[in-house]
Amino acid sequence: MTKKTAVPKRANQKSRSTPKQAASAASTSSSKPVSRSPQGHNLNIDVRYMTDFLVGLLKTPSPTGYTEEAINYVHLVMADLRLDTRLNNKGALVASWKGKASNRPRAMTAHVDTLGAMVKEIDPATGRLVLTRIGGVSWTSVETEGCTVITSSGKKVRGTIMSRKASVHIHGRDVVDGQKRDDDGMWVRLDARTSSGDETRALGIEVGDFVAFDPRVEVTESGFIRSRHLDDKAGVACIVGAVKALVDAGLQPSQRVTILISNYEEVGHGASAGIPSDVKDLLTVDMAAVGPGQTSDEFSVGICVKDSGGPYHIDMRRRMVTLAEGAGIPYKLDVYPFYGSDGEAAWRAGADMTVGLIGPGVEASHSYERTHKDSLVATARLIAEFMLS
Repeated sequence: MTKKTAVPKRANQKSRSTPKQAASAASTSSSKPVSRSPQGHNLNIDVRYMTDFLVGLLKTPSPTGYTEEAINYVHLVMADLRLDTRLNNKGALVASWKGKASNRPRAMTAHVDTLGAMVKEIDPATGRLVLTRIGGVSWTSVETEGCTVITSSGKKVRGTIMSRKASVHIHGRDVVDGQKRDDDGMWVRLDARTSSGDETRALGIEVGDFVAFDPRVEVTESGFIRSRHLDDKAGVACIVGAVKALVDAGLQPSQRVTILISNYEEVGHGASAGIPSDVKDLLTVDMAAVGPGQTSDEFSVGICVKDSGGPYHIDMRRRMVTLAEGAGIPYKLDVYPFYGSDGEAAWRAGADMTVGLIGPGVEASHSYERTHKDSLVATARLIAEFMLS
């Protein structure tokens, strides 16, 4: 049974016996109007709500294959926003929202699964854990990072991801610097009194247990959010922020909308199932990669025109640009050569729909990432405009 996770409270929600907010102290920003829809309605993106939701989700471990707690966290919020919700057989969350019409149904998708690892073997001589990576993890980005081993019974054991020769005083700097950071050169040092495989197994740890990396979430006074796994929990937060803005304004999407919160994106097949067959347009919400050679930044919404899977649909690109310019939303067009998304997973599974990709700018993707609240707001605004258009 999944443990219920604290979720942020809606601004107009009466007090009731719900769990304490997961991250109520994480942000001191206030809500304010940031967008006017083409229909002339004021849309308020509740920045504090969206940030608190994101911090709580970031603190909920969800490496691909172990996402039940994170899906439940989002499920509670979507249900609170009065969307019709269900889980599909893969364990992904599917939320539906009736629109003014349904002659051209739409969908949006973002994912809660993250990079992580699993126990591949338990070293018999030391009791330390040899790992197999989940998703596109670079060992150099997580070396010396804290982690949690989650056993099949749900027990959690703390540890640290280390190179096998970590001490300069023992091995010398040349050896420490020169060793390869690969699956054979890294392991987990457990925070438990164990020095053999048998002692580690006595803790309840076994091959196949999941390993979640510490997110180290921090919201700065200047509006930056630093954490692992902003890819793509920031995208999920932007969808939630946009939905809340419409709900609070008493607005309804122009077309029926299906929201798929997928749980296998990092391994390539998240949105291969879960989107209704009659959907005509799919908006994928995933991070915009910020770095050298890219136009994306941490203060606008990124509109991806092409990634490793090829171009996104030109009609969706044009629509996103038109909506952004009409609403005064800062945006950047970009190409990501080492990137793939759930939109492409849907296409490869045979989906007959237009697909576009937008998202908040994330610096140092798949490492210790960073974004800014301005980028979250810009992305949430564009999502809202898409639903209303």
